Amino acid sequence: MTESSSNKLLNGDACQRSSKDKKSGKNGFVKNHCLFQQPQKYRRPREKNHNVVRNPSLYNKPFVESYEETPLLVAVLTYMGYGILTIFGYLRDFMRHWNIEKCSVARERDEQKDFVPLYQDFENFYTRNLYTRIRDNWNRPLCGVPGSKMDIVEQVSHDYNRTFQNTGKIMRDVINMGSYNYLGFAENVGQCADAAIQVTEKYGSGVCGTRCEMGNLDIHQEMEELVARFLGVESALTFGMGFATNSMNIPALAGKGCLILSDELNHASLVLGARLSGSTIRVFKHNNMVSLEKLLRDAIVHGQPRTHRPWKKLLIVVEGIYSMEGSIVRLPEVIALKKRYKAFLYLDEAHSIGALGPNGKGVVDYFGLDPKDVDIMMGTFTKSFGAAGGYIGGKRELIQYLRSHSHSAVYATSMPPPVAQQIITSMTTIMGEDGTSLGADRLRQLSENTTYFRRKLREMGFIIYGNDDSPVVPMMLYMPAKIGAFGREMLKRNIGTVVVGFPATPIIESRARFCVSAAHTRETLDVVRGVRGVSGPLVLRCVLGVQDLSCFKGR
Repeated sequence: MTESSSNKLLNGDACQRSSKDKKSGKNGFVKNHCLFQQPQKYRRPREKNHNVVRNPSLYNKPFVESYEETPLLVAVLTYMGYGILTIFGYLRDFMRHWNIEKCSVARERDEQKDFVPLYQDFENFYTRNLYTRIRDNWNRPLCGVPGSKMDIVEQVSHDYNRTFQNTGKIMRDVINMGSYNYLGFAENVGQCADAAIQVTEKYGSGVCGTRCEMGNLDIHQEMEELVARFLGVESALTFGMGFATNSMNIPALAGKGCLILSDELNHASLVLGARLSGSTIRVFKHNNMVSLEKLLRDAIVHGQPRTHRPWKKLLIVVEGIYSMEGSIVRLPEVIALKKRYKAFLYLDEAHSIGALGPNGKGVVDYFGLDPKDVDIMMGTFTKSFGAAGGYIGGKRELIQYLRSHSHSAVYATSMPPPVAQQIITSMTTIMGEDGTSLGADRLRQLSENTTYFRRKLREMGFIIYGNDDSPVVPMMLYMPAKIGAFGREMLKRNIGTVVVGFPATPIIESRARFCVSAAHTRETLDVVRGVRGVSGPLVLRCVLGVQDLSCFKGR
């Protein structure tokens, strides 16, 4: 991509330099940070809250996020747990090598040892010896709508989680705390389902063609016009797959001679897209504006490596809500830096669109910012809208360029009509254009549920990560043994959760991740946290292995 063909699409604006930088705490972290508090000094901060706010005037509301450091005892015990698992893993590999223990994993045949190996034995060590032990916590088949409650097919394994067989039983009405169904539109009844049925009868279930051939329907154009109006941008382009929206469009926006500045916790689709583009990639600390500005300054001062020529483009890539941390991007500060250094901004609102802001329009709406300040607005329909696919929004010239240069737009099959109608109906409901207050009610319910659930978990003494307004609620487990135990014990009590550990998270920061939905009632959330009855505290004490939860309370 030449400099002229890409830079004409994304025009950064210059602005005056903001106030002088404020010093952050150790490693850029402060304790219990709030924008409207005066900066204080801490000898040893216990909270890993990412960098102090450098310009509080950019925010119109308090912005509170907390990330408590792992207690030293818990960190030591966690490392010991992984160490023991590793030792036993090597012991079992030794026994498998000498045929003392049967090897059930994929291996090269002896007659193929002289060929290039298909399997990297050491890279599969974690899968063989650690992941397999708790594999039953994932890939559970559902047999119903993933709403506030769901039905799960019961499975059993007779070979230590290598394979599973269905028992024929179904676990009914399992409380769903794992799906990204933020506004509760993933349902088989109601106006969304009815509209999708009508569209299926008119258009069928598939298109069997690309948008540039015979797969461009009037419903697709109607959807894109609605998306552009919802986002407040000139034009929008939709895609049938959310992952491909990032991985296939970033290479069309950046190329050789461009610099991509990526948050260290960006999603895999963003990372893949950046790598496929051929651009130089530099990573800044998560939500750390000091780290980002340093990279911007160095890029302008030093230019490209070896030649020191100016970069053709500086592209900042961030997310609205980070799904593993529950944090919200510091968008006002990012936009200020973007304008100051004349960079371009790519904002991924996969988890924030529909889930944040008074009007459900994402993190831009949440901070009360102008959508025109974001050069490329990306999001997905797979979460708040209960559908599938993704979108890119921005200037009309940008969208016209992507229609002919994006691999996902040119080669991918068009979005199925029922999915497009699901998006139209749910988005219209959120905007209040259906003549009801259902959308506003769901937005309010999601906000209330998020605040209530986070507050009550903290009152119980657990360490919760992320922003107070984020519907993604990570609860820290730390130790590897608790990952499997927590998921199993919660399922025994009819609560479905997602548990996450290394390598998806740092080795000492394993966690359970709850996703709050507008479809959840106060009674449902009380059952999860154990207020009504003893199921909640019992399972938490059982998993944590203690009688008094105070030893794991936030400090």
